Amino acid sequence: MEMDASSADDGRVRTGTVWTATAHAFTAIVGSGILALPWSVAQLGWILGPFFLLFFAAVTCYIAFLLCDCYRTPDPVKGRRNYTYMDAVRALLDLTGAGPKHVLISGIMQYSMLWGIMIGFTITAVISTATMKRSTCFHEKGPRAKCGGSGISYMLAFGALEILLSQFPNLEKVTFLSVIATLTSLAYALIALCLSIAKFSIQHEAKGTIMVAMAREGLATSTKIWRVFQALGNIAFSYTYSMLLLEIQDTLKSPPAENKAMKRVTLYAIGGTALFYTSLGCMGYAAFGADAPGNYLTGFYKPLWLVDIANLAVIIHLIVGYQLFAQTIFAINEKSLATRWQAPGSFFNKIYTVRFHRKQNYSFQLIPSRILLRTGFVVLTTLVAMLFPFFNAILGLLGSISFWPLTVYFPLNMYIVQAKIKRGNSTWIMFQVLSLLCLVVSLVSAVGSVADILEHLKHAQLFHINL
Repeated sequence: MEMDASSADDGRVRTGTVWTATAHAFTAIVGSGILALPWSVAQLGWILGPFFLLFFAAVTCYIAFLLCDCYRTPDPVKGRRNYTYMDAVRALLDLTGAGPKHVLISGIMQYSMLWGIMIGFTITAVISTATMKRSTCFHEKGPRAKCGGSGISYMLAFGALEILLSQFPNLEKVTFLSVIATLTSLAYALIALCLSIAKFSIQHEAKGTIMVAMAREGLATSTKIWRVFQALGNIAFSYTYSMLLLEIQDTLKSPPAENKAMKRVTLYAIGGTALFYTSLGCMGYAAFGADAPGNYLTGFYKPLWLVDIANLAVIIHLIVGYQLFAQTIFAINEKSLATRWQAPGSFFNKIYTVRFHRKQNYSFQLIPSRILLRTGFVVLTTLVAMLFPFFNAILGLLGSISFWPLTVYFPLNMYIVQAKIKRGNSTWIMFQVLSLLCLVVSLVSAVGSVADILEHLKHAQLFHINL
């Protein structure tokens, strides 16, 4: 295969475009957490809710633009490539004298968060499957029918599917999965928005209040405050994808320059999600007011077929979106193992090519090490999801802890080094103020997440999922 411009500097052929990268970015940003946005707006009220939806979209987009310029160093167009987030931290923050410590912290946070999202996807897919089955059961047998079931079987089925999908070799090869994830996320978001508009049009009034912490009368004041903190964190984290931005940027071919293309990707992805988030969050609050449910689709039972389509779209999105996060972890693990103990030519690491059609040359590569290691990792992820069915609450805490360093602190400090911004000038001061504000958001959200975990621990049982 001939080398093109995209492979001239490091020998690797890249095939990604703005549109394939946008699909990856949408998959990284938009999760089933979009269905919690009406609940989040309900905790903050009509003024602060929409304001923070737009404010954090602008902040995240701006910082992501800066991070795009850190893919190559020292020159953002012709410099050496940083293939991963950790590579960029190592290349730029080593210059500050605290490089090794920063690399270790960023690596632990990044991959812990990615793994946490995989566990959260497993649990959420099971809950969505059970919700769809239960709503159908209620419509057939009546609201008093016993329609529960074991979530363990659903979880095992989800894990088996992920084992199969995990055998795709790398992030570029799962682009079609990201496209499916993007389309399904748009589908269930649009359905939820249409259901909100229909409910709003029937009641002829917008519910809600401009005051903060007015959701659910009768709750203790402390509980309302924790929920406000949690809602603020939910909105702040809902746009972030910095932990995967450089990995996605590494799939882009050039020309155009990768940083320019990735800025377009960021604008499309965050701009599009901001439009959906604001529309659904505000319309959901207008339709339900203080009673907006944590999972928005659970607030609707009719029309059954449309709600089931939305839940099915959520399930498909979680199944295919899982691989975006998994492939990033697989890549770093396999790279690390390859440098330590890989023995080329051995059975364990030998590449076996399976051909499906001689004339068309359809083939698939089987590598025993890939099959065993990836299968083992998916099995471990599924077991953790089974062991901690309340892990989504823990994921909120992980998001709180990692939001400030991964999305704000490291990108801003890397850009300061990359752009040679001097300490004390106006840009440096603006970065410090922005960083401090986001740190406060992380801290208060962490407090709300801890309160949520303590509440879940009162009712949670290991290896038992309440469906």
